[in-house]
Amino acid sequence: MTPLPDRAFILIRHGETDANCAGLIAGRIEAQLTDKGRAEAAALARLVWPAEPLVFVSPQDRARETAALGFPGRVALVVEGLRERDWGALEGRPQAEMIRREDTPEAGEAWADMLARVHAALVGALSDPREGLPVLVAHSGTIRAVRRLTGGSEHGARAANATPILFTPATGGWGDRVWQAAGAKD
Repeated sequence: MTPLPDRAFILIRHGETDANCAGLIAGRIEAQLTDKGRAEAAALARLVWPAEPLVFVSPQDRARETAALGFPGRVALVVEGLRERDWGALEGRPQAEMIRREDTPEAGEAWADMLARVHAALVGALSDPREGLPVLVAHSGTIRAVRRLTGGSEHGARAANATPILFTPATGGWGDRVWQAAGAKD
């Protein structure tokens, strides 16, 4: 894989969905934002960003609605490669039935294929020539893939809904942390 461009970016998981609340595996199925998820997404619009946001979004409904509520009036570029992983036969099943990430679900997407897809999407977004801060609105699995691609681990706790995570290039590798806004707009 080609190296990622040395450009800081923010990655945000969509707001809470009905599948999150029900404890269901929702990769490619179109889970919908809950009222709480819409409120989480709308709260993003009140943040003061460190630079002009350049918004990139997964084509899935929950991510697109989060981007629309969180960045009203901005055009979000839909990037196919930011989709959640296809869990095949596990789609809509209880989280308790989840397999190891490294295993390929029946009729689903291999982890290595997802990593390659997300890598291409990330390179494309970070190579955008416009000035500003790339902000990607996607999914928990996409965030796990990006963590792996930036030298971190895909294991551990799931990223919180509608919480910006700042990824920064540094000597010796990338760093990521939950981004705290300096303030909020009224």
